[in-house]
Amino acid sequence: MGGYAGYFCASRWAILIPLCVAFLNTVGLLVLSSASLSFVRHNYLLRQVAWLALALLCCACSAFLPVNWLRKNARLMYATAILLLVAVLIPGIGLRINGSRRWIHMGIGNFQVSEYAKIAFCLYFPWVLIRSAHRAFLPSLLIPLAHIGIFASLLLMEPDYGSTALFLLTGMALLFLNGFNARMLFTCGILVFGLFALMVVLNPIRLGRLLAFMDVEATKTTGSYQLWQGLVGFRSGGPLGVGLGNGRQQLFFLPEAHTDFIFPVLAEELGYVFALLVICAYVLLFIILWLETFRMQTPDLFLAANGLSLFLIVQIAINLCVVMGLLPTKGIALPFISYGGSNLVFSYGAIGLLLNLFRTSYWEDLSWDPDATHTRNGAPMPLVDGINFKRRN
Repeated sequence: MGGYAGYFCASRWAILIPLCVAFLNTVGLLVLSSASLSFVRHNYLLRQVAWLALALLCCACSAFLPVNWLRKNARLMYATAILLLVAVLIPGIGLRINGSRRWIHMGIGNFQVSEYAKIAFCLYFPWVLIRSAHRAFLPSLLIPLAHIGIFASLLLMEPDYGSTALFLLTGMALLFLNGFNARMLFTCGILVFGLFALMVVLNPIRLGRLLAFMDVEATKTTGSYQLWQGLVGFRSGGPLGVGLGNGRQQLFFLPEAHTDFIFPVLAEELGYVFALLVICAYVLLFIILWLETFRMQTPDLFLAANGLSLFLIVQIAINLCVVMGLLPTKGIALPFISYGGSNLVFSYGAIGLLLNLFRTSYWEDLSWDPDATHTRNGAPMPLVDGINFKRRN
């Protein structure tokens, strides 16, 4: 693909990425305008529009930052993310909301530190994998696992079990994509899952959610009230919905109707036909991201793009599974649709970075190993010796 449009996106299909995001965000604002009717005094819609302006600015900046600048400053961003995750645990700095310390007040609103940590993790963790690959087998596995463990431990201390699961899943997936033995990673995954399950069992609140999830109908007035009301919204909407603004679930029946459980409001008011269209837009976004990611020219960009894509994809999948009753209730927003400034800024920032990485990898030679002699189809293929990385076409 040549010309002006080709400079902004690596391929003809990549232009659909911003179109999918624009569609999903427009739907989100429409549904939020209805879901926030019961909370007029909070001005959720106006706040979301303000956050959207900041998110678009962040997307534009991240889409045109020089990739080599990102490489040079990835370590600083990584260290800053860890410091912020520590700072949010300190009373007086971190805000305690609903029993968790996840936010720092930033003037226009509360900033969730874990969202910034996702970006920093994706930009620096590939270098951890690349450098560790030159070591013996055990250190090459333990060093990346230690980095994942640092973020997971700090997030558990907030506590934020949802973000912890996101970091664990994304980190393990990047280890697999970098060529680590699948059987060994599966064993590590079982151990991590067992430890995670033990912490859930030892936490009365999380254990109560899990037990309520196992019998939703029996606990529909107590532990599963939120999930039950969401399912009622799906059922009452029908194929075409009851009309925007006419749903009853957003009238104090469904808690967090404007954030985590906004999708049932969408299904009730616009119908499950339109809800299926939204899911199709997400699926199309997934497919294009994966296709573009597997065309990356360099290992570090390939891993960084996969990390950003996985954070978005896994978060969307978890939210949809939760509101449909397939997973226990978790406090994870639906990207581009749910109310929430931090997640909106992260989502747009991730999209901007992905477009940046796709374009730069496609148009520019960013090889960091000038002595590389590997070729593919007659063109230089920059690789670092000792890395089990295979170019995906």
